[in-house]
Amino acid sequence: MAKYLKPKKAYEDEDFLNSADGRSLRILSEYFQPKSKFRKHKIMDTIVFFGSARLKSKRESLLDYNKIKKISPRSQNFAQKLRHAQLMLKMSHYYEDAVELSRRLTEWSLNLETNANRFIVCTGGGPGIMEAANKGAKKAGGYSVGLNISIPFEQFVNKYVTAELSFDFHYFFMRKFWFAYLSKALIIFPGGFGTMDEYFEILTLVQTEKIKKKLLLIIYDEKYWKSIINFDALVENGMISDSDLKLFNFCNSVDEAFEKIVRHLNKHYSKAKEPEVIEPILDLK
Repeated sequence: MAKYLKPKKAYEDEDFLNSADGRSLRILSEYFQPKSKFRKHKIMDTIVFFGSARLKSKRESLLDYNKIKKISPRSQNFAQKLRHAQLMLKMSHYYEDAVELSRRLTEWSLNLETNANRFIVCTGGGPGIMEAANKGAKKAGGYSVGLNISIPFEQFVNKYVTAELSFDFHYFFMRKFWFAYLSKALIIFPGGFGTMDEYFEILTLVQTEKIKKKLLLIIYDEKYWKSIINFDALVENGMISDSDLKLFNFCNSVDEAFEKIVRHLNKHYSKAKEPEVIEPILDLK
């Protein structure tokens, strides 16, 4: 007599869950799992940091630079490697600025009279500016969120993310949803394609009023970003309205960014009545 094999329950069937037919369940899980953890830890809202994964601290950049200098000038691509190390050392101040801004914002939020966890630093959870912001929050003794994504390079969870608030996404759009869902302010540090993709998607949602909440967008270092993107030319060529330039703010120092963010949050959110059960309000239309 053939032995009877008890069938697996659908939610225990990994072949099904990882199949095309199980995709909708995987998508839903990337919505409900973070929602559950945010509620458990009373995370009411966030301050999001975007920026390059390639930037390092001044200390690490200096070590890399000194390491390159010890190589023989006759070695292959020496001049190119030295120029790149010099550039990364120069750009390392953005990492240090992100640490300091995050630390100050976290210390400010920890001093609020609140039953919830307000204005928690949130990043993509990886290296570079993401690591710097998570590091600043940890130095201040606060929580920080890491919304990691599985990609072939660069991305790994940095050691400063609060372990219970570390996530690993497969779907970019669900990760972006969580960036937008809880955020009350975003700071965009220098970065490349990924940073621009994240920023312009949020900016488009604000421009088209799909995001209706008072969301502050800070672009950090006007000189850098205007050398990358000609915002004024978009107006001159009729591609955006002059008023669209008012949807974001340029800041050129930690002091300036901190002052603008705190003023915005105090004005629009810090005195808002908190629900007894933390359930973020969906203000994406």
